Amino acid sequence: MKFLPLIWSSLLRKRGRTLLIFLQVTVAFALFGLLQGVKTSVDHAIAATRADLLIVHGRLSFNNALPIGLLSQIKSVPGVKEVIPVSLLAAEYQNPTQKMGVAAVRPDSGWQSAFTFVISPADAAAFRSTRTGILVTSALEKKYGWKSGDQIPLIANVQRRDGSYTWPFKVVGTFKDTDLGAAPDRTLINYDYLNEGRYAGKDTVQHFNVRVADAKTAAAVSKAIDAQFTNSPNETRSESLRLLAQMSFKTIGDFEFLVRAIVMAVFTSLLFATATMMIQSVRERRREIAVLKTVGFTNCTVFALTLAEAVLICIAAAACGLGLATLAIPHTLPQFHVSMPAIIIAVGLASAVLVALCSAAVAAILATRVAVAPALSGR
Repeated sequence: MKFLPLIWSSLLRKRGRTLLIFLQVTVAFALFGLLQGVKTSVDHAIAATRADLLIVHGRLSFNNALPIGLLSQIKSVPGVKEVIPVSLLAAEYQNPTQKMGVAAVRPDSGWQSAFTFVISPADAAAFRSTRTGILVTSALEKKYGWKSGDQIPLIANVQRRDGSYTWPFKVVGTFKDTDLGAAPDRTLINYDYLNEGRYAGKDTVQHFNVRVADAKTAAAVSKAIDAQFTNSPNETRSESLRLLAQMSFKTIGDFEFLVRAIVMAVFTSLLFATATMMIQSVRERRREIAVLKTVGFTNCTVFALTLAEAVLICIAAAACGLGLATLAIPHTLPQFHVSMPAIIIAVGLASAVLVALCSAAVAAILATRVAVAPALSGR
C-alpha cells in the first residue's frame, strides 16, 4: 500500500494516455462481458429447460393439423404419462394493433404437468369449470385493465359456425409461462369450446404436449411415437422442449464461434495497444526511474511497480466494462430472460489481470534496464 501514491502519480503523469487506455480496456471488457454473458446465460437457461416434455406435431411443420384421434395412440406408448391437445390461433382485442397469441388446451386431470405454466389452484379450477374461460398473463391483465369475471370479446383468425370471427370469453385468472423465450402476450382457452364452435378444422390440433415419465427416455419415447405413424397420412415429428429451445437459439447462427472470434480479436488488439502505450510511458520516464534506482529501489521493485500500474488501470477499467455489460445484458435478448452470470465477472477480472501482466511485461523489463547515469544526464 505504501507504493500506491507513487503508482497513482505515475498514472496521472499523462492523464490523456491513461484515459485512453482506460476507455480501451472498458470497451473491450464490456464487449467481452456482453457476448460471454449472453452465451453463458442462454446455455444455462437451455440446460434448465424441461427435457421430459415433448411436442408432437406434423412431420412437415407445425402448421400441419393432426386429428385429435391420435391422442389415444400416443398415450398408449410406453413411458408416456400425459397427452394434452393444443390448438394455436392469433387474436385481436379491440383493434389490429392489440394482437395476442391464443393457445387452446384441454384442461384434463394433470394437464398442467405437460406445460411450463404456473397457475394458482383457484384459477386452474375456474378455468377447468368455465367453458368460455380464459387465462391471461399478468402483462395483458395490466395492459388492458382486465380482472377476473370480465367478459371480453376477441377477434380471432378462426371463423365460428355462425360466420362471426368474434369469440366471447370470461377472464377467470392469470398464468405465467416459465418456458425459455415465452411471450408476454399469450392467453389460454378451453380446446373443447374452440373445437365445438369453429366452422372448419373440427377435431384437429396443431400439436400434442406430451409428458414422459423419465426425461432420460425422452428420445426413445419420441422415436416410438413417430414410429407409430410412419407411412400414415398423419406422420408426426416429436421433439423435446429442450431441443426446440436449442434450435430456437441456433437460428441466431454459430454464436459460440462468433463470440470467440470477436473476443480474441478485441483482446489481441487491446494487448498490442496497451503494450505500446506502456513502453512509450517507460521511455518518457527514464529519468524518473533512474531517480528511483538512485534512492534505493531495486530492479525487482521497479519491475513490480510497472506491472502494478497496468494491473490497477486494467482492473478498474474491466470492472467498469463488466458493470456496463451487466446492465445491458437483460436488454439484448429479452425473450430469453438472460442475466450476467457471476462466473463471467470473475473470469473477466482474472483476464484483466492477465492482459495487464502481458501488456506491461516488456515495459517492465525495459524499466529494469534503465542505466542510472545516462538517464540522469539525459542520454
